[in-house]
Amino acid sequence: MAAAMNQLTFKAAAAKVSVPASSANLGPGFDSLCLALEIRDEYVAQILDGDGADIDVIGEGADEIARDAKNLVYKSMMFGFKFMGKMPKGIAIRAKNSIPQGRGMGSSASAIVGGLTLARSLVVGGDQYMTNDDVIALGTELEGHPDNVAAALLGGATIAWMENHLGKDFGKAVTIPVAPAIKAVVFLPENHLATSKARKLLPDSVPYRDAVINSSRSALLVHALSHRPDLLFAATEDHLHQEYRGVAMPKSLELVKKLRAAGIAATISGAGPSVLVLHTNNDQELADIVTLAPDTFKPLVLEVSQAGAK
Repeated sequence: MAAAMNQLTFKAAAAKVSVPASSANLGPGFDSLCLALEIRDEYVAQILDGDGADIDVIGEGADEIARDAKNLVYKSMMFGFKFMGKMPKGIAIRAKNSIPQGRGMGSSASAIVGGLTLARSLVVGGDQYMTNDDVIALGTELEGHPDNVAAALLGGATIAWMENHLGKDFGKAVTIPVAPAIKAVVFLPENHLATSKARKLLPDSVPYRDAVINSSRSALLVHALSHRPDLLFAATEDHLHQEYRGVAMPKSLELVKKLRAAGIAATISGAGPSVLVLHTNNDQELADIVTLAPDTFKPLVLEVSQAGAK
């Protein structure tokens, strides 16, 4: 619940937060299922006495990231402050990015969650004015969908959905446990793909049979992630979005098909073009999986991030 304008007190000390990457959809769970992955962007912010924004960015994509009011961390912080009821004069932000940009690994969700949680941390009693539910709802407004925002904030595996109250849609989410044996490999291609472009490739309707398959696989995937990793291959089958987007990332879709032909639980990571593999393999088996990808894909061997933003 937003606070009255005169109730908020800003903290003088800097606030820090690190936010994990995330891989959405996991095959069948389009715009709903997501998994946090242990590679993090780190953010530091402090209230300034003077006006304006003092922003610096290093790391992944630093040369392409705005250092003014268009910066997504800054925009998200201002969105959070407005919600809580008081705007600061100025903000200093420092970002160290490790999450690859434009690869379907939730870099924008990390920036959004980073900005909102920084705003909350810079207010005395900020958790009272902006709860985690508020962060997910606000983050969904900024991102356009709740899946990556939920996983970035809460960690682990999340189920996200939209609810309508008084004519306005709100993002909601819950966490589900992830079996400790499950790990991930993300194959990064050389090219980028904007989520907005990938979404434009989706049809207005899909065959009834495909919808039934995805419904059953999404339900199975919740159980596979939590209790039955041996079912991950069947549970990650998708007929809803990956084939339609293949024209924008043919090499990525080809790799997914090659891996799945070998019995490996592979999917497009989010909107792509990275490829996600979920597995419980030992080091040698993992090495064998990596050899199946062309040299144009860089493998990232990652743990599931249980902590979320911290």
